[in-house]
Amino acid sequence: QVQVVESGGGLVSTGGSLRLSCVVSGLPFDNAMTWFRQRPGEEREGISCIRYSGDTYYQMSVRGRFTMSRDNAKNTLYLQMNNLQPEDTAMYFCATRIHDSCSGYWFQSTDRSIGVWGQGTQVTVST
Repeated sequence: QVQVVESGGGLVSTGGSLRLSCVVSGLPFDNAMTWFRQRPGEEREGISCIRYSGDTYYQMSVRGRFTMSRDNAKNTLYLQMNNLQPEDTAMYFCATRIHDSCSGYWFQSTDRSIGVWGQGTQVTVST
């Protein structure tokens, strides 16, 4: 049974930090992975992508504040989020990819290379 499970969300003050985790089970952890977020009333957007090698790609909105990493031995993905701002309030999702690639439109939720979605974890940043 394939499972993608996020954790680590919560309520944090502006300027604070959180670390999200995503554990994948039931399928090989040898492809690229992505983090998406969905703000209230908006579409889901990709914010970062990581290849098996650890090469990472970020959207401008989070570059320099968020760091994506993975522990391939533990089938676990991480997102370290620093200097959080109210506009970072969103549901955060991780998603597997069917290739070890962050090329193309990895940041679009409709990208055909997305495999399995997690259920999401809520991050709320208070002013």
